[in-house]
Amino acid sequence: METSLIVLALAWLGAVIAFISNKIRKPKKKSPPGPKPWPILGNLHQLGSLPHISLHLLAEKYGDIMQLKYGSRTVVVATSAKMAEEFLKTHDGVLASRPPLASGKYTDYNFKGMIWAPYGPHWKKARKVYLTELFTLKRLDSFEYIRAEERLRFLSGLYAQCENPVVLKNHIKRYTLSSISRVILRDKYFSDHKTNTSLVSISEFHEMIDEWMVLNGVLNIGDWIPWLRMFDLQGYVKRMKVLRKKFDAFHDYAIADHMAQKDLAGKNFVPKDMADVLLQLSEDDTDPDVKLNMESVKALVHDLMLGGTDTSGTTTEWAIHEILRHPHVLAKLREELDKVTGGERWVEENDFPQMPYLEAIIKETSRLHPLSPLLAPHFALEDCNVAGYDIAKGTTILINTWSIGRNPIYWDNPDEFMPERFLQGKEISMSGKDFTLLPFGAGRRKCPGYILGLRIVRTTIANIFHGFNWKLPKGMKHEDICMVERYGLTTCPEVPLTIIPEARLPIHLYK
Repeated sequence: METSLIVLALAWLGAVIAFISNKIRKPKKKSPPGPKPWPILGNLHQLGSLPHISLHLLAEKYGDIMQLKYGSRTVVVATSAKMAEEFLKTHDGVLASRPPLASGKYTDYNFKGMIWAPYGPHWKKARKVYLTELFTLKRLDSFEYIRAEERLRFLSGLYAQCENPVVLKNHIKRYTLSSISRVILRDKYFSDHKTNTSLVSISEFHEMIDEWMVLNGVLNIGDWIPWLRMFDLQGYVKRMKVLRKKFDAFHDYAIADHMAQKDLAGKNFVPKDMADVLLQLSEDDTDPDVKLNMESVKALVHDLMLGGTDTSGTTTEWAIHEILRHPHVLAKLREELDKVTGGERWVEENDFPQMPYLEAIIKETSRLHPLSPLLAPHFALEDCNVAGYDIAKGTTILINTWSIGRNPIYWDNPDEFMPERFLQGKEISMSGKDFTLLPFGAGRRKCPGYILGLRIVRTTIANIFHGFNWKLPKGMKHEDICMVERYGLTTCPEVPLTIIPEARLPIHLYK
């Protein structure tokens, strides 16, 4: 008995010595600086209704790499181009995944879409499909006639409202949705009113998109404090489930119609849109491990529809607000537009290389009003060291592009709308090569469809101001145009602009 006690005591003493020795030998991890978290809540109480601005203000105190606690989860925020490059380029492979948030589970087909899929075989396959099958320059060029037809329909619709107040955002949303849906689904599957061939009206579909963007940008307490997940305190998960059913019904209907047309064509089938391409790839896929199944097809079509529609429309809306608030910018833009077109035709996609000021306006809009003020979150797949700080596996990474765009180190007069800054000195790209300007992200998770989005944005902005003079409603001044942000996965103006169009080109162009 005494021998056993001695053995146990020696074993216990050995364990204590080993623990102490390990603590001495093991270097203390160096975490990024940040505010002290509260119990349970962490730093969630320090985030307001516009989290990117709250994080920007905290970064002014703690630096351009900062660590917080969202409930029990660790979050690291980058607020400089240098730190963004560290996360999105230098350590891109380790940090290219996504955190498992409720939005990805319930609104993106259980993480099957490009937006929320974790980094791995499925995501790699989906991205390859996007880049090599859907967004090649050849395929984008082949759909140019669709964009031209929808653009003329949009401009003709504005002409029909001349001298009457219009909510411009509604017309832009309808136009971008029609353009994107024809490229992806060929038919629109929605109309002004529900019919036998359309499950939803255009207004209902826009409401679904808006709800998706809000729910994918919210701070859902259950994501960050897991033991509260079952209670759904904010009701977000309930809303996600309702929205999922609506989108699933829409995609089921559209995909079934495509399958029926494909079966009818038989061996003579030729893909006519992106959904057709995905279905063909799914049918031909023999990979037993990562097969492109029907659920994956719906998820990818879903992401294409939402991403293409909302991002193009939101960037265009912000640009219009800024241009109208700055008459000298509008005058310079009109001078460039008239010079290129002679005032006798609409602006076309092949005119872009001759329009540096238009490009500067889009870049300046993206700097001040980034589509995602906080890029979709990244997620650490393993421990790594970034800029001398230890980042633990399972850490969520946020890149504050809103803060980068207002950093005086990179931008003179950062709060001013000055497109001219992009016409001086070194050219700054929007493709993710310059980390001071990241409208589409960078690295592996960069938006694969940004080229299509830019084509739509350029022609829309150009022709809105080329084809029309715009008058503000009586009593409204340029400085009254709303620049307050409404937060979501993408951030848009809180109050849409109501404005009066007046034709400025030969009448036959609007027909």
